[in-house]
Amino acid sequence: MLFNRENDCLAAKLRPGNVHSAEGWEEVLLPEIERQQKLGMEVVFRADAAFTKPEVYETLEARAVKYAIRMPANDSLERDVEELRPRPAGRPSKMPLVEYKGFLYRAASWKTARRVVAKVEHHPGELFPRVGFIVTNLSLPSRAVVRFYNKRGTAEQWIKEGKQAVKMTRLSCHRFRSNEVRLGLSVIAYNLGNLWRRFVLPQRIGKWSLTSLQQRLVKTGGRLVKHARHYWLLLAEGHLTRRLFGAMVRRIEALPMPAG
Repeated sequence: MLFNRENDCLAAKLRPGNVHSAEGWEEVLLPEIERQQKLGMEVVFRADAAFTKPEVYETLEARAVKYAIRMPANDSLERDVEELRPRPAGRPSKMPLVEYKGFLYRAASWKTARRVVAKVEHHPGELFPRVGFIVTNLSLPSRAVVRFYNKRGTAEQWIKEGKQAVKMTRLSCHRFRSNEVRLGLSVIAYNLGNLWRRFVLPQRIGKWSLTSLQQRLVKTGGRLVKHARHYWLLLAEGHLTRRLFGAMVRRIEALPMPAG
């Protein structure tokens, strides 16, 4: 799944269970990069360690795309941060001690050296530090690179939200193609809910999860009454009050119409 910073799911691809988790990445990522760049947008990509592939780096660099991608640790990387691994002398702090280091690294399968940022965390009560590595072409300071990459975790929350609210992972059809269609419909439902949250809801409830919106605003009892000249939609008032419903309708009416 490919998300933007506004929580929208830009693309999704269902893969067989017996292939690598980044299989077919170019079919999902490259069309969206081209579309965003045609709109004059700067594209920055962050991903987990499944995308630690030299062909990914080379493709992004050829398209002038900035990236921050998690790297699995290895002996060579561990040696580069050896001086940060010992715990500092003195009374241990109650708060984690975090250190950063940036350096150039070239794996055997890479054609050129690339910048790697390491984060070393010493936590109270833990014997060994937690060490993580990120390969990047960003020119930010090391701490800012890690902070930017850590925001990738919000995408995990959006995926979890999709699983709970629109059942994205309920793919129980016998045919692979049917499950692809089902995933596509779930993504459309998720995006409609997210657009509703971003552009229609008042600010005081604009941060509600899709599950909360579904249970409090969508699942509302109602009755449609037909008269000679009009239809009346009668809704039970709970979280969905008359004032809130009217405000949402007015915001929908104010949305610009798409060109063409």
